[in-house]
Amino acid sequence: MSGRSVSMKPRNLSGKLPLSEDADLPETSQRNETEGRGDGEIVHFSHPEHRLAPFDFPYLFMCMGCREYGAGKRFMCQICGFQLHDFCALAPPSLHDHPFHPKHQHLLFFEKPGGFLRCKCDVCGKAVKGFSFRCACCSFDVHPCCAAMTRRMEFPAHSHPLLLAPDSGAAGAGVATSFVCQVCRRRRSGRVYQCMPCGYYLHARCAKDMVNGLYEHGVVPPERSNPLVAVAKVTINALFGVIGGLIEGIGEGIGEAFVENIGRSRGRSFR
Repeated sequence: MSGRSVSMKPRNLSGKLPLSEDADLPETSQRNETEGRGDGEIVHFSHPEHRLAPFDFPYLFMCMGCREYGAGKRFMCQICGFQLHDFCALAPPSLHDHPFHPKHQHLLFFEKPGGFLRCKCDVCGKAVKGFSFRCACCSFDVHPCCAAMTRRMEFPAHSHPLLLAPDSGAAGAGVATSFVCQVCRRRRSGRVYQCMPCGYYLHARCAKDMVNGLYEHGVVPPERSNPLVAVAKVTINALFGVIGGLIEGIGEGIGEAFVENIGRSRGRSFR
Protein backbone atom coordinates (compact mmCIF):
# COMPACT_ATOMS: atom_id res chain seq x y z
CA MET A 1 0.00 0.00 0.00
CA SER A 2 1.33 3.46 0.79
CA GLY A 3 3.93 2.29 3.31
CA ARG A 4 6.68 2.07 0.71
CA SER A 5 7.72 5.13 -1.23
CA VAL A 6 10.68 6.88 -2.74
CA SER A 7 13.70 7.81 -0.65
CA MET A 8 12.94 11.52 -0.80
CA LYS A 9 10.25 13.99 0.21
CA PRO A 10 7.57 13.93 -2.51
CA ARG A 11 5.76 17.02 -3.65
CA ASN A 12 2.02 17.32 -3.14
CA LEU A 13 0.15 16.57 -6.34
CA SER A 14 -3.19 17.91 -5.17
CA GLY A 15 -4.20 20.79 -7.41
CA LYS A 16 -0.79 21.03 -9.09
CA LEU A 17 0.01 20.57 -12.75
CA PRO A 18 3.40 18.97 -13.44
CA LEU A 19 3.67 20.94 -16.67
CA SER A 20 4.59 24.08 -14.72
CA GLU A 21 8.22 23.53 -13.79
CA ASP A 22 8.07 22.97 -10.02
CA ALA A 23 5.73 25.92 -9.57
CA ASP A 24 4.84 24.76 -6.06
CA LEU A 25 8.46 24.74 -4.85
CA PRO A 26 9.77 28.06 -3.57
CA GLU A 27 13.55 28.17 -3.70
CA THR A 28 16.52 25.94 -4.51
CA SER A 29 16.90 24.68 -0.95
CA GLN A 30 13.44 23.12 -0.97
CA ARG A 31 13.96 21.92 -4.53
CA ASN A 32 17.07 20.00 -3.49
CA GLU A 33 15.25 18.59 -0.47
CA THR A 34 12.48 17.39 -2.74
CA GLU A 35 14.82 15.84 -5.29
CA GLY A 36 16.93 14.18 -2.60
CA ARG A 37 20.21 14.77 -4.47
CA GLY A 38 21.59 17.52 -6.65
CA ASP A 39 21.37 15.35 -9.76
CA GLY A 40 17.75 14.43 -8.98
CA GLU A 41 18.33 10.67 -8.81
CA ILE A 42 15.99 8.65 -6.63
CA VAL A 43 15.62 5.10 -5.37
CA HIS A 44 12.04 4.00 -5.95
CA PHE A 45 10.31 1.10 -4.23
CA SER A 46 9.02 -0.23 -7.56
CA HIS A 47 12.57 -0.59 -8.90
CA PRO A 48 14.98 -0.90 -5.96
CA GLU A 49 17.73 -2.56 -8.02
CA HIS A 50 18.88 0.65 -9.71
CA ARG A 51 18.59 4.40 -9.28
CA LEU A 52 16.20 6.37 -11.44
CA ALA A 53 17.31 9.67 -12.96
CA PRO A 54 15.10 12.47 -14.34
CA PHE A 55 14.97 12.85 -18.12
CA ASP A 56 12.93 14.83 -20.60
CA PHE A 57 12.64 13.04 -23.97
CA PRO A 58 9.93 13.90 -26.53
CA TYR A 59 9.25 10.22 -27.12
CA LEU A 60 6.45 7.86 -26.19
CA PHE A 61 6.97 5.54 -23.22
CA MET A 62 4.93 3.22 -21.03
CA CYS A 63 5.01 4.10 -17.33
CA MET A 64 5.68 0.95 -15.33
CA GLY A 65 3.89 2.45 -12.34
CA CYS A 66 0.41 3.39 -13.55
CA ARG A 67 0.73 1.37 -16.80
CA GLU A 68 -0.26 4.35 -18.95
CA TYR A 69 1.52 6.16 -21.76
CA GLY A 70 3.48 9.35 -21.46
CA ALA A 71 6.03 11.55 -23.20
CA GLY A 72 8.52 14.13 -22.03
CA LYS A 73 9.36 14.18 -18.33
CA ARG A 74 10.09 10.83 -16.70
CA PHE A 75 12.33 9.05 -14.24
CA MET A 76 14.32 6.36 -16.02
CA CYS A 77 16.80 3.62 -15.15
CA GLN A 78 19.87 4.04 -17.38
CA ILE A 79 20.78 0.37 -16.92
CA CYS A 80 17.58 -1.47 -17.85
CA GLY A 81 15.29 1.26 -19.23
CA PHE A 82 12.64 1.09 -16.48
CA GLN A 83 10.55 4.31 -16.67
CA LEU A 84 8.02 6.16 -14.53
CA HIS A 85 6.01 9.33 -15.06
CA ASP A 86 7.45 12.10 -12.90
CA PHE A 87 4.13 12.36 -11.02
CA CYS A 88 4.14 8.58 -10.44
CA ALA A 89 7.76 8.54 -9.26
CA LEU A 90 7.14 11.46 -6.89
CA ALA A 91 3.68 10.40 -5.74
CA PRO A 92 3.09 11.16 -2.03
CA PRO A 93 1.71 8.52 0.36
CA SER A 94 -1.64 10.31 0.39
CA LEU A 95 -3.58 13.28 -0.95
CA HIS A 96 -5.67 15.48 1.34
CA ASP A 97 -8.87 17.35 0.45
CA HIS A 98 -8.57 16.65 -3.24
CA PRO A 99 -11.05 18.76 -5.26
CA PHE A 100 -12.18 15.74 -7.33
CA HIS A 101 -13.42 13.91 -4.23
CA PRO A 102 -14.82 16.37 -1.69
CA LYS A 103 -16.84 13.67 0.11
CA HIS A 104 -13.84 12.33 2.03
CA GLN A 105 -10.56 13.94 3.02
CA HIS A 106 -7.91 11.32 2.33
CA LEU A 107 -6.87 9.44 -0.80
CA LEU A 108 -4.23 6.80 -0.12
CA PHE A 109 -1.58 5.71 -2.59
CA PHE A 110 -1.83 2.10 -3.79
CA GLU A 111 0.60 0.14 -5.94
CA LYS A 112 -1.92 -2.25 -7.50
CA PRO A 113 -5.67 -2.46 -8.05
CA GLY A 114 -7.48 -4.16 -5.20
CA GLY A 115 -9.78 -7.16 -5.35
CA PHE A 116 -10.39 -9.63 -8.15
CA LEU A 117 -12.23 -7.21 -10.45
CA ARG A 118 -10.30 -4.46 -12.20
CA CYS A 119 -11.55 -1.05 -11.07
CA LYS A 120 -11.87 2.10 -13.16
CA CYS A 121 -10.59 5.60 -12.59
CA ASP A 122 -13.48 7.81 -11.47
CA VAL A 123 -12.11 10.75 -13.44
CA CYS A 124 -11.10 9.44 -16.87
CA GLY A 125 -13.08 6.19 -16.84
CA LYS A 126 -10.12 4.05 -17.92
CA ALA A 127 -9.09 0.87 -16.11
CA VAL A 128 -6.72 1.16 -13.17
CA LYS A 129 -3.84 -1.23 -13.89
CA GLY A 130 -1.19 0.01 -11.49
CA PHE A 131 -0.50 3.04 -9.25
CA SER A 132 -3.57 4.92 -8.06
CA PHE A 133 -4.98 7.01 -5.26
CA ARG A 134 -7.90 5.34 -3.52
CA CYS A 135 -10.38 6.57 -0.97
CA ALA A 136 -10.25 4.54 2.23
CA CYS A 137 -13.96 5.15 2.86
CA CYS A 138 -15.50 4.38 -0.53
CA SER A 139 -14.65 2.95 -3.92
CA PHE A 140 -13.33 6.19 -5.42
CA ASP A 141 -10.14 5.54 -7.43
CA VAL A 142 -8.02 7.91 -9.53
CA HIS A 143 -4.87 7.62 -11.62
CA PRO A 144 -1.89 9.73 -10.45
CA CYS A 145 -2.07 11.55 -13.78
CA CYS A 146 -5.76 12.37 -13.30
CA ALA A 147 -5.10 13.42 -9.70
CA ALA A 148 -2.58 15.95 -11.05
CA MET A 149 -5.30 17.76 -13.01
CA THR A 150 -7.34 20.62 -11.60
CA ARG A 151 -10.98 21.70 -11.77
CA ARG A 152 -10.11 24.65 -14.02
CA MET A 153 -7.67 24.07 -16.85
CA GLU A 154 -6.57 25.97 -19.93
CA PHE A 155 -6.09 24.19 -23.25
CA PRO A 156 -4.42 25.64 -26.34
CA ALA A 157 -7.22 24.20 -28.51
CA HIS A 158 -9.82 26.50 -26.90
CA SER A 159 -9.73 30.21 -26.14
CA HIS A 160 -11.57 29.96 -22.79
CA PRO A 161 -10.64 28.03 -19.63
CA LEU A 162 -12.54 24.77 -19.19
CA LEU A 163 -14.21 23.72 -15.94
CA LEU A 164 -14.70 20.17 -14.76
CA ALA A 165 -18.41 19.37 -14.99
CA PRO A 166 -20.14 17.93 -11.91
CA ASP A 167 -20.06 14.18 -11.43
CA SER A 168 -22.76 12.41 -13.41
CA GLY A 169 -23.97 10.45 -10.38
CA ALA A 170 -23.36 7.39 -8.28
CA ALA A 171 -22.21 5.32 -11.25
CA GLY A 172 -19.54 7.92 -11.95
CA ALA A 173 -17.06 6.81 -14.56
CA GLY A 174 -19.25 3.91 -15.62
CA VAL A 175 -21.86 6.14 -17.28
CA ALA A 176 -21.24 7.28 -20.84
CA THR A 177 -21.55 11.04 -21.30
CA SER A 178 -24.11 12.51 -23.69
CA PHE A 179 -21.55 15.03 -24.97
CA VAL A 180 -19.35 14.63 -28.03
CA CYS A 181 -15.74 15.40 -27.15
CA GLN A 182 -14.14 18.03 -29.39
CA VAL A 183 -10.89 16.05 -29.51
CA CYS A 184 -11.82 12.38 -29.98
CA ARG A 185 -15.31 13.10 -31.41
CA ARG A 186 -16.77 10.29 -29.32
CA ARG A 187 -19.04 9.73 -26.33
CA ARG A 188 -17.20 8.02 -23.49
CA SER A 189 -17.53 7.36 -19.80
CA GLY A 190 -15.73 9.53 -17.29
CA ARG A 191 -15.73 13.17 -16.26
CA VAL A 192 -15.96 16.03 -18.76
CA TYR A 193 -14.39 19.49 -18.99
CA GLN A 194 -16.71 22.08 -20.48
CA CYS A 195 -17.01 25.67 -21.58
CA MET A 196 -20.65 26.58 -21.02
CA PRO A 197 -20.72 29.80 -23.16
CA CYS A 198 -19.31 27.97 -26.21
CA GLY A 199 -20.73 24.52 -25.68
CA TYR A 200 -17.21 23.08 -25.92
CA TYR A 201 -16.68 19.69 -24.25
CA LEU A 202 -13.53 17.71 -23.61
CA HIS A 203 -13.26 14.31 -21.94
CA ALA A 204 -11.02 14.16 -18.90
CA ARG A 205 -9.55 11.12 -20.64
CA CYS A 206 -8.41 13.39 -23.47
CA ALA A 207 -7.56 16.32 -21.20
CA LYS A 208 -5.05 14.21 -19.25
CA ASP A 209 -2.78 14.28 -22.31
CA MET A 210 -1.97 17.83 -21.22
CA VAL A 211 -0.46 16.40 -18.03
CA ASN A 212 1.26 13.25 -19.27
CA GLY A 213 3.16 15.12 -22.00
CA LEU A 214 1.47 13.54 -25.03
CA TYR A 215 -0.18 16.77 -26.20
CA GLU A 216 2.91 18.90 -25.57
CA HIS A 217 5.11 16.68 -27.74
CA GLY A 218 2.48 15.84 -30.34
CA VAL A 219 2.70 12.13 -29.60
CA VAL A 220 -0.19 9.84 -30.50
CA PRO A 221 -0.11 6.57 -28.54
CA PRO A 222 -1.16 3.22 -30.01
CA GLU A 223 -4.89 2.50 -30.30
CA ARG A 224 -6.43 3.45 -26.99
CA SER A 225 -8.61 0.35 -26.74
CA ASN A 226 -5.70 -1.96 -26.04
CA PRO A 227 -2.70 -2.73 -28.25
CA LEU A 228 -2.66 -6.26 -26.87
CA VAL A 229 -6.17 -7.15 -28.02
CA ALA A 230 -5.02 -8.32 -31.45
CA VAL A 231 -2.21 -10.35 -29.89
CA ALA A 232 -4.67 -11.83 -27.40
CA LYS A 233 -7.04 -12.81 -30.21
CA VAL A 234 -4.23 -14.53 -32.11
CA THR A 235 -3.13 -16.30 -28.94
CA ILE A 236 -6.68 -17.42 -28.15
CA ASN A 237 -7.19 -18.66 -31.71
CA ALA A 238 -3.90 -20.53 -31.57
CA LEU A 239 -4.87 -21.97 -28.20
CA PHE A 240 -8.20 -23.13 -29.53
CA GLY A 241 -6.39 -24.58 -32.51
CA VAL A 242 -4.10 -26.56 -30.22
CA ILE A 243 -7.02 -27.68 -28.06
CA GLY A 244 -8.98 -28.57 -31.19
CA GLY A 245 -6.03 -30.57 -32.47
CA LEU A 246 -5.73 -32.38 -29.17
CA ILE A 247 -9.45 -33.14 -29.13
CA GLU A 248 -9.28 -34.29 -32.74
CA GLY A 249 -6.27 -36.48 -31.94
CA ILE A 250 -8.00 -37.90 -28.89
CA GLY A 251 -11.13 -38.46 -30.97
CA GLU A 252 -9.13 -40.23 -33.65
CA GLY A 253 -7.47 -42.40 -31.01
CA ILE A 254 -10.81 -43.27 -29.45
CA GLY A 255 -12.27 -43.95 -32.88
CA GLU A 256 -9.39 -46.22 -33.84
CA ALA A 257 -9.70 -48.14 -30.56
CA PHE A 258 -13.47 -48.39 -31.06
CA VAL A 259 -13.06 -49.74 -34.60
CA GLU A 260 -10.36 -52.13 -33.43
CA ASN A 261 -12.61 -53.44 -30.65
CA ILE A 262 -15.48 -53.89 -33.10
CA GLY A 263 -13.16 -55.82 -35.37
CA ARG A 264 -12.05 -58.04 -32.55
CA SER A 265 -15.67 -58.66 -31.50
CA ARG A 266 -16.62 -59.53 -35.03
CA GLY A 267 -13.60 -61.79 -35.29
CA ARG A 268 -14.61 -63.60 -32.14
CA SER A 269 -18.23 -63.96 -33.31
CA PHE A 270 -17.15 -65.45 -36.64
CA ARG A 271 -15.01 -68.06 -34.96
